[in-house]
Amino acid sequence: MEEKFTAEWERRRTQAEGLGVRLRPVPREKLLAASHRSLSGSRESDGFAQLQKLGRLDLTLEALAVDKRFTALFTDEEANEALSRLLDAGYRF
Repeated sequence: MEEKFTAEWERRRTQAEGLGVRLRPVPREKLLAASHRSLSGSRESDGFAQLQKLGRLDLTLEALAVDKRFTALFTDEEANEALSRLLDAGYRF
């Protein structure tokens, strides 16, 4: 499941970069740990605000964390934080 998560994140990152949104590079082997750190803090993930302005919150780490394929990789608290950020930003599921 972690490999699929990593592949999906890389796909979304490529799409975001195609829209002109630069995301901080994270080595594949550290991606999940970096995701946990991001969702455990009070700060949105890299590029969140830019992707929100473009109407592409679907490309964010937060959207990936609440994707039913990957929820098992995150704690309830992390998933709730991701969901809260998305809802506060007006994301429509």
